[in-house]
Amino acid sequence: MHKISLKDWVILLTIVPTTIISLLVAGYLSYSRYSELDQFIYQRATSIISPLAISSAEPLLEKKRNSLRSLIGFSHRSQSDIIKSIAIFTKDNQIFVTSAYHGDTHTLRIKAGQNLPKRIQYDDYDDYLIYRAPIIDEFTTQNTNSALDMNIIGYIAIQIDKSTIKYAQQQLLITVFFILLAGFIISALFAYKLINSVTRPISSMVLAIDRIREGKIESRISGQLVGELNFLKNGVNAMAQSLGDYQDEMQRSIDQATIDLRESLEQFEIQNVELDIAKRKAQDANKVKSEFLANMSHELRTPLNGVIGFTRQVLKTPLSDTQRDHLQTIERSAASLLSIINDILDFSKLDAGKMIIENIPFSIRESIEETLTLLAPSAHKKHIELSLRVSPQLPDSLIGDAMRIKQVMVNLASNAIKFTDKGSVDINLEGNVIGNNLYRIRVTVQDTGIGIHSQQQNSIFEAFGQGDKSVTRIYGGTGLGLVISQRLVSEMQGNIGFESIESQGSTFWFTFQCELNTIPTVQLPAPESLCGKSILYYEPHAASHLATSEILAGWKMKTTCISQRSEMDLLLSNKKMLASFDFALIGHDVTPSALNDVKEFIFALKDIIPSIHLAINSNSPSLHEALISSGAKTCISKPITMQRLSKTLVPTLTSESNNLIEISDQKVPIKVLAVDDNEANLKLIKELLLEQVNDVTTATDGAKAVDLCRNEKFALIFMDIQMPVLDGISALSIIRQQTLNEHTPIIAVTAHVFGEEKDKLLDNGFNSFITKPIDEGMLHHSIYEYCDSTLLASRPELIVPLPGPVVISSRPQIIDWKLALQRAGHKKPLAKDMFIGLVNSLPETKANISEALISQDIEQLKVLIHKLNGACCYSGVPSLGKVTHELETELKRGIGLDDLQPEFFEFFEQIDLVLNDAEEFIKKI
Repeated sequence: MHKISLKDWVILLTIVPTTIISLLVAGYLSYSRYSELDQFIYQRATSIISPLAISSAEPLLEKKRNSLRSLIGFSHRSQSDIIKSIAIFTKDNQIFVTSAYHGDTHTLRIKAGQNLPKRIQYDDYDDYLIYRAPIIDEFTTQNTNSALDMNIIGYIAIQIDKSTIKYAQQQLLITVFFILLAGFIISALFAYKLINSVTRPISSMVLAIDRIREGKIESRISGQLVGELNFLKNGVNAMAQSLGDYQDEMQRSIDQATIDLRESLEQFEIQNVELDIAKRKAQDANKVKSEFLANMSHELRTPLNGVIGFTRQVLKTPLSDTQRDHLQTIERSAASLLSIINDILDFSKLDAGKMIIENIPFSIRESIEETLTLLAPSAHKKHIELSLRVSPQLPDSLIGDAMRIKQVMVNLASNAIKFTDKGSVDINLEGNVIGNNLYRIRVTVQDTGIGIHSQQQNSIFEAFGQGDKSVTRIYGGTGLGLVISQRLVSEMQGNIGFESIESQGSTFWFTFQCELNTIPTVQLPAPESLCGKSILYYEPHAASHLATSEILAGWKMKTTCISQRSEMDLLLSNKKMLASFDFALIGHDVTPSALNDVKEFIFALKDIIPSIHLAINSNSPSLHEALISSGAKTCISKPITMQRLSKTLVPTLTSESNNLIEISDQKVPIKVLAVDDNEANLKLIKELLLEQVNDVTTATDGAKAVDLCRNEKFALIFMDIQMPVLDGISALSIIRQQTLNEHTPIIAVTAHVFGEEKDKLLDNGFNSFITKPIDEGMLHHSIYEYCDSTLLASRPELIVPLPGPVVISSRPQIIDWKLALQRAGHKKPLAKDMFIGLVNSLPETKANISEALISQDIEQLKVLIHKLNGACCYSGVPSLGKVTHELETELKRGIGLDDLQPEFFEFFEQIDLVLNDAEEFIKKI
C-alpha cells in the first residue's frame, strides 16, 4: 500500500482545505445571489401586473378599449427592458386589447379547458415568463361578501423576458470562478513556500536516518535549518554518534559472548554424551521391564493354569457340599489373582501405547447381558437390586471392540457392587448419532453405596492408588481398574467421569464410539406370539420397572405396570380384572418378609392368571424351586434382559437353538501331541485333551517333541513357548522342515499376552495360539477348527458343513466357509451372495488401491481399505481380512506408505489367492 509523504500532507492540509472552504463560501453566496435575482424578477412582475389588473376592471366593464390600450401601452414602454407583451382577455378567454400588435397572443392565452386565474400565476419557460392576474369587479364582489363568489370579468397576461436576469446570473458565475481561481493560486504559492521551508529539510533528515539504519553510522546532517528543525538536526547527529559508540561496545560484548558460548558448547557436548548414555540405560531398563513383565506373565500364569484347571476338573467329580464350597473358593481366589495380573499387563500395554482396539461386528445387548450375567451372583449374594436398561432407540448391531467395552463395564459394575451393601446398582445405556453411521454410546452405572469423599475424588483415577488406604485393606484390588478403564475409553474416542456424594452413592459413566453395522448380526427376534397379549407387571424398584416396561412395550404387549404394594392389593381384590391377563411378571427382592409377599401374590394369582413368572435378585436354585413349587411357572434371576425374558414367556422359541448346541460325549478319533516343561500344566492339558480326543502324547521340552514328530504323525500339536533344551519356536522350525508333521497344525500355548508377541508367533509359523490359564472352550474350539473335517464325521452337530474337503496346510486359510456361514447367521444364500459380491468387487478394488498407492493418496487409501475391511468381516476370507485390518490400523496410526510396502505386497498376494480359489469354491457351494 502506498504511503502518503509529508509533501503530500502539506499539499492536502494547505490547498485542499482552502479550496473546499472557498467552494463552499462561493457556492453559498452564488446560490443566494442567484435566488435573489429570480426573486427580484418575480417581485417586479408582480408589482407591474397587480396595479394593471386593478386599473383595468372599470375600462373593461365599460368596454373602453382605447383607455385600456393607452394604459397597457404606457406600462409596456415604461418597463420595456423586461416586458415583451401585455394582453387583456375577457372572461370568455377572448383577446380584448394588447400592447404589441405583433405579439404572440396564443402564448399569453389560457389553454382551452382551464379555469380563469383567481390569483396571480406564472408559467416558466426557457426564455420568458408568463404572468396572469384576474380582473375582478370589486363592487360586485364586495356585495357578495364571499371570496368564492368574486366576479372575475377577465384577466391580464404579461410576457416577461428572462434574458436580462440570465445575463446577470452568468456574470455572477464567471466572477465567482475567477475569485476561486485566484484563491487556489495564492494557496498553492503558500504551499510551495512551506514545502521548500519544511519538507525538503525533513526529507534530507529521512535519507540520513536511512543511511544510519543501513549501518553507515558516520552519516551526518549538514547545513543551517530554521527553528525546531535545527534542533531536530542536532538530535539526529547526536543519536548517530551514540549509535556508533553503542556499536563499538556491542561488538566488544559479542566477542566476549562468543568466547563464553564456545565454552558452553563444550559443556553441552559433554552433557549430551552423558544424556545419551542415560537414555540408553533407560531404554535398556525399559526393555528389561518389558522382558520382566513377559517372564512374570509366564511364571505367574503357569502355576495359575494348574491351580484353576485342576480345580475345575475336581469340581466335575462327585463332592460333598463343604468340599465343593472350598474348591469354588480356591477357583475364585485364583481368578482374582489372574484378574490382578491381567490389570498389570493391560496397564503396561496402555502405558507403552501398544494396546490395539479392534473393530469387529458385535451385539451391544448381548455383550452387556453377558457381562451382567457374570456379575449378578455377586450382587445377589449381597441382596442388592441389579437392573439393566438399554434404550429402545439404540441399534443392537455395531462394529467395535466388544471385549474392551465389556472390560470397562465389568470394572465399573463390579466396583459398584463391591462398594454397595444395600440398595441397588442401576445400569443404563443410551446412544445418539454423531455422524454417518457413527454412534456415541453412554453407559451409566449408578449405585447407592458408600460414595467417595470429596477430598478423595481428585485421586480416583491415579494408578496403583485408591480413594483411601483402608479401602485397599477392606475391598482389595490393584488400584488399576479405573486407570485402565479411563485409557481404554480414551482409545475408543470416549470419556469417563463420575459424580459422588459420600454415604449416598456414586454415578460413574463412560462414552465410546462405534460404527453402525450395516449387515446386522443374528439376534433373537421379537416373539410374535406375545404381540397383543396382556401382562400384569409388578416391580417396586423404579429402574428395573422402567427397563422391563420398555422391553414389553417393544414387543407390543398390553402391559399393566404396578410399582406400589397398595395398588397391587387393590388389583388382587378385583378377580374379574385379573382374569383378563395372559401373563403375570412379579419382580421382588428376597428378604424373609418379601418372600412372604411373593408367595401371597402367587397364591392370589395362580388360579386366575394362567402363566405366572417371577424375577428375584437371587440365583439360588433351591429358592427358585421353592417359589416354582408355590405355583409360579418360572423364576429367573435379575437383571431382567430381553433374551432371558423372551425365553421365560415363550420357552419354545429357543428349543431349536438348544438342540443345535448339544454336545455328544463321543471323542474325536485323533492323536494329539502336548508339549510343556511344567509338569502340572502338562498333566492338566493332557487331562483336558483326553476328554475330547482319543489319544494324547506328551513331551517335556522341544527336543523330545522333535524326536516324537520324526517317528510319528499327529493330527494336532499344542506347543509351549518357553522351555529348556529347545524352545517352542525353534522346535516348530525343525518340525516344519525335518519331520513327518510338516503340515500338522501347531498351536502355541503361551502366557505372553502382548499383541506383538502374538503376531510374532503367527509370523513364525504357528497356526493359532491359546493363552494360559487354558480355557476348555478355547481348547475345544482349536480342536474343531484345525482338525481334519473327515475325522469329525461322527460328530456332525458340532460343525458347519463345508462345500468340499478341507486340506490342512501350513499356510493360513484362504476361504473359510464355516466362518462365512457364522457371520451370515447360518443363512447359506446370504453367505453365498456376500461372498460372490466380495469376489466380484476385488479386481476393481485392487485397481483403485494400486492407483491410490501410485498417487500417494493416503485419504483415498483409508476409504478403500476401510470399505474392503468391512466386506471381509462377513465373507469368510480370514487371511485377507486379517491383513486388511492390519493395514487399516497402521494407516490410521499415520504410518508412512514406504514403511507399509511389505504389508501391501502381502495384501495383493491375498487378493490373488482369493481370486484363484474363488471360482472352484463357488461351484462347490
